[in-house]
Amino acid sequence: MGLFERFLTVWVGMGILAGVALGLAAPGLFQLIAGIEYAHVNLVVAVFIWVMIYPMMIQIDWSSIKDVGRKPKGLMLTLVVNWLIKPFTMAALGVLFFQYLFADWVDPQSASEYIAGMILLGVAPCTAMVFVWSQLVKGDANYTLVQVSVNDIIMVFAFAPIAAFLLGVTKVTVPWETLLLSTVLYVVLPLLAGMATRRVLLSRSSHALADFVAAIKPWSIVGLIATVVLLFGFQAETIVAQPGVIGLIAVPLIIQTYGIFLIAYLAARWLKLPHNVGGPACLIGTSNFFELAVAVAISLFGLNSGAALATVVGVLVEVPVMLSLVALVNRSKGWYERAGA
Repeated sequence: MGLFERFLTVWVGMGILAGVALGLAAPGLFQLIAGIEYAHVNLVVAVFIWVMIYPMMIQIDWSSIKDVGRKPKGLMLTLVVNWLIKPFTMAALGVLFFQYLFADWVDPQSASEYIAGMILLGVAPCTAMVFVWSQLVKGDANYTLVQVSVNDIIMVFAFAPIAAFLLGVTKVTVPWETLLLSTVLYVVLPLLAGMATRRVLLSRSSHALADFVAAIKPWSIVGLIATVVLLFGFQAETIVAQPGVIGLIAVPLIIQTYGIFLIAYLAARWLKLPHNVGGPACLIGTSNFFELAVAVAISLFGLNSGAALATVVGVLVEVPVMLSLVALVNRSKGWYERAGA
């Protein structure tokens, strides 16, 4: 592991602090950057995410994609967790905390909006950041690509019906431009670029591919840190102005994330999935497609609603929590693999 990867938690922590500090010191700059968006997708953040996942896309061996079908258990685990467990446990936790445990501290209208925001997060499995988490746990890049692609296809059809059912509304307007643009920017384009780069490098020599991947790998971490700085910079004033509310929303979100991970990781071990398949499968189920959740929350409830705030809190807690889960996956590899011994 290089210097960046070995101390990744430290760099992310510094990125969070830097983002908040810069957001408070230069709010106009971050407002300007936040305005550079299309269909609720911030194009500057998209560039940094692209920098994050492009090095991983180069490592995908298309000749091995066909082998994924011979090991369907990992894909089935991801789908069950994402679509049959996660949305409903997120809704249940939202109700438990904001209608009962936190009822004395939050008015009923705000509580219902916070629950709605949590539900929208729960129905939107992650697309882009999954490739980062997979690389950090030394996951099978080919398998991860298939898992993400299948989830994206299902999301096109399942997001609106499940969200509508859990929100108790008859019609949820899905921002198709956000969904499609995010998929193109975060998956399709870097994948095509990675395929083209891999083909050119392999035509030269196998060493050329390995050398290039090693050279650009640190940029993946740079892209992650830059994304963290921007996300926390965008929300710096909210973090300072409403720390109590953010803390209340963060509690069930964090419990949900660790709970879903525990269910998925134990199931992966019970199914005897290889660690490089089981680890990413669990992380896919625990992270969220926050751009889609934020966009739907804004369109349904408004920019300054509690639902929009809840989805933003999901963004704020995701990176630190997911990094802790990455560390857990890596440190528990020996215990995990003893199940298959």
